[in-house]
Amino acid sequence: MRLYLDHAATTPLDPAVLEAMLPALGEAFGNPSSVHRSGQRARRLVERAREQVAAALGARPERIHFTSGATEADNQALRGVLAAGGGLVTSRVEHAAVRGTARALAAAGTPVVLLEPDADGAIALDDLERALRTAPDTRLVALMAVNNETGVLTDVAAAAEIAHRHGALLFCDAVQAVGLEPVDVEGWGVDLLAVSAHKIHGPKGAGALYVADGVALEPLLYGGEQERGLRPGTHATPAIVGLGEAAERAARERAQRYSAVARARDAFEAHALRLPGVRVNGGGARRSVKHSNLRVSGVDGETLLLALDDLGVEASAGSACAAGSVEPSQVLLAMGLSAAEARASVRFSFAHTVTVDDAVEGARRFAAAVERCRTLAA
Repeated sequence: MRLYLDHAATTPLDPAVLEAMLPALGEAFGNPSSVHRSGQRARRLVERAREQVAAALGARPERIHFTSGATEADNQALRGVLAAGGGLVTSRVEHAAVRGTARALAAAGTPVVLLEPDADGAIALDDLERALRTAPDTRLVALMAVNNETGVLTDVAAAAEIAHRHGALLFCDAVQAVGLEPVDVEGWGVDLLAVSAHKIHGPKGAGALYVADGVALEPLLYGGEQERGLRPGTHATPAIVGLGEAAERAARERAQRYSAVARARDAFEAHALRLPGVRVNGGGARRSVKHSNLRVSGVDGETLLLALDDLGVEASAGSACAAGSVEPSQVLLAMGLSAAEARASVRFSFAHTVTVDDAVEGARRFAAAVERCRTLAA
């Protein structure tokens, strides 16, 4: 039996979500922007999904804008706000979509400040305060809720309060938080927030950007009035319906999912950390329950991943967005790991569908893979 322990990269589609999508793949095929009955039937499905996503985030439906995924939402948030000028404060441990956009903005002349994490990957809010005091023209702060590689948590509400006190907006990539951590955009006080369907057992190709009332954004694309002109183009109705259904289920089942994932992750780490030379990257910080990023001394990470795959365990070396890169994880390097240590790290990630027995078996196979790699390296 193969064990899929890479749920931070993507999650399997919930059969109930697929069932909800079927009408939009069949009889409700119309263009949601058309005025005839077929179009309006599709429009109702889109607006129902908007209500579902809004409810899951504690938002009003009109504040939800559909995108192709979180990468687009991240780009839209940063570029859309900073098109009007001002600077950006973000961190070196953000998702690649934010880090890459920040680099592009900096190259075009936008002032960008990158906060350094501590050795566990956490961003100190005192550092954010100091950065905003020394960069008074900052217009946007971008900090993620749950790190996609380590699971380290950020106090988003506190970060938003600091940003607002200095006259800046707060954008949060909450992709890894939805469905496990409580997400409340109004309670947190965020101005923009991104989510993705395929991280919560929905389909690939759908995401959403929450935009608070009064926040003006320049669109990335032009060509239509869909999504109030912010995201033109024909709606991907089936994927949007899937996002709505997945978001509703994730919110409704959040407490049960959190408990199940915590049991699996903790059981996995309890067994995996018995191995000599195995450490948790970010283990000293507050973490969400989904991630277990393990550093293994005396092995090559790529060789270890291949050995794990051969033993039927599917994990990753870090963000799936860096797949195929020969470079070590930029997140782990920012935390102070050497290139060799970063390359010797493997990310396991869990979902409520992973049982404790699955997790323990995964740890057993992990131990076998480590032994195999160390024997080869000897």
